[in-house]
This record gives sequence, structure tokens and C-alpha cells, in this order.
Amino acid sequence: MSATTGREGQTFRGASAVVRYANLVKLPHTVFALPFALVGVTLASYVAPVTFGAVAWVVVAFAAARFAAMGFNRIVDRDVDALNPRTRSRELPSGALTVTGASVAVAAAALLFVVAAWQLNPLCLALSPVALAWVLFYSYTKRFTRWCHLVLGVGLSIAPVGGYLAIAGQWTDPWWLLVALALAVATWVGGFDILYALQDIEFDCRQKLHSLPAALGEKNALMTARGLHVLTVVMLAAVGVTAGAGWLFAIGCAIAAILLLYEHSLVRPGDLSRLDAAFFTMNGVISIVFFVFVLAERLTS
Repeated sequence: MSATTGREGQTFRGASAVVRYANLVKLPHTVFALPFALVGVTLASYVAPVTFGAVAWVVVAFAAARFAAMGFNRIVDRDVDALNPRTRSRELPSGALTVTGASVAVAAAALLFVVAAWQLNPLCLALSPVALAWVLFYSYTKRFTRWCHLVLGVGLSIAPVGGYLAIAGQWTDPWWLLVALALAVATWVGGFDILYALQDIEFDCRQKLHSLPAALGEKNALMTARGLHVLTVVMLAAVGVTAGAGWLFAIGCAIAAILLLYEHSLVRPGDLSRLDAAFFTMNGVISIVFFVFVLAERLTS
């Protein structure tokens, strides 16, 4: 699929500083993993009390970490983005923001993330540098491994883990419950990031950048994404079984599976015309709907 020029999808119109920084980090994409951070909070509420202040700091921590990670990614990728017709209009290649300005914003967001972790509990504070290092490390992976999509997935899987630890202050019992939830998010994100990378196969090959679509081709990359999303559903079901969840959780899993199936029906080899809907719309709906059912189960238990 050939890249196109013009304003990139999921961005805001306008030239104010707020709009430019929001577009720098693709603010609408926050909807992907934030609901899963709140799933972690909801599951933790079964073993520890939840306060409004704690939830607020979880949201701040997530938003700050995501801003730092995405902003850092834009800084690292600015030269590559300038060469790609699809991304050359981004804030740094186009000159709408300076590297210095973006770097200051990233540093401030990273500091805010650590402060938020400190406000939550000692365990979150101790783990905050590890989490931050991983999400920043992702920005370099496309230069040396086709598995960069899973590195991103693991980075976003920190969201539900962090949400749980922020409330409970300790790992789940049994230990594999939180691992299953993290794997569900990691495979979900890895799968849809593979779909997103389909539009840059030709560019990645020319620039010797690594991605599964560039390495395997469109058809095999699609099959890999589908396999990862099967694992997503299996892991979500495993969370429900391990936690002894009820019928509302089961309905949430079933709807997530149906939505993932529909998402994959939108993308076919040789036809990426509905990729934007598959990537942004469906994944946003999946995370929100699943969280709503998890929360509903908690409120009715």
C-alpha cells in the first residue's frame, strides 16, 4: 500500500501549542491502554480499598508515562519520519515543534510519572524507573528486531500491572493472574501494531527498518496478528477463570473476541482501505467495552 500525504489520522486540527503537543503523542491513542490500567485497579479492589485519589494518580501516571514514551519515540524517529510521506507532516519533521521543546516536555512527563508512582506506594516508586526504561527502549527496537511490535505490547502491558499494584501494593495471588492479564494486553497491542505496520512495508524495506510485515510479507503478518489476538482472548478468559469471575466478565471476553474478529475482517491482503477503522476505532471500542463489563461485574458482586 502506498503511503499518502496530508494530515495524519487521529490528530487534532489547529496550530496552538496544546494541539501540537497533543498531536505529537497522538493523544487519542490513550484510549487503547488506559481502560486496561483501570481493569487492573478494578481487580485490585477485590483485595484492597480504592480511593479517588489513588485512581487519579493512576491516570496521571499512565498519561505521563505514555506522553514520555510517545514523545521520545517521535524524537528518536524524526529523521525516519521526515523520509516517509505518511509521517513527514508530524510535528518534528515539519518544524511545528522543536526537538528542544519536545525533549523538555518528555523530561517533564517522565518526572511526573515518577512523582505519581511515589504518591501511590513504595513498590510503584521502586518499579517506576524499570517501567520508564522499557517504554523508552521500544523506540530503538525497529532498528534491530522484527519483534518490535511485541516490545511495544509488553510496554503497554505495564498499564494493568501498574493499576493493580497501585491499589494492592503487592502481586496477585495466584501469581499467574496478573501475568495472564499482562499477556492479554501484550498480545492485543502487538497484534494491532502489526496491522498498523502493514501500511509501511515498502518504506521499511527501503530504509532497512525491521517489522514483521516487512520480514514476513502482508499475508503472513496478518496471520501472525490473528494468532496473537487468539492468545489475547485465551488470556482474558484465563484471567476470568483464575479470578473466579462471573457472567458479566465472561460477556466482556466474548464481546472482545467478536470485536477482534470484526477488526480482522476489515483488513485483508491487498486491501488496507479500512485499516484506520480497524486500528483506532475497533481497538478503542474493545478496551472500553471490556473495562465496562469488568467494572459492572465488580459493582454487582
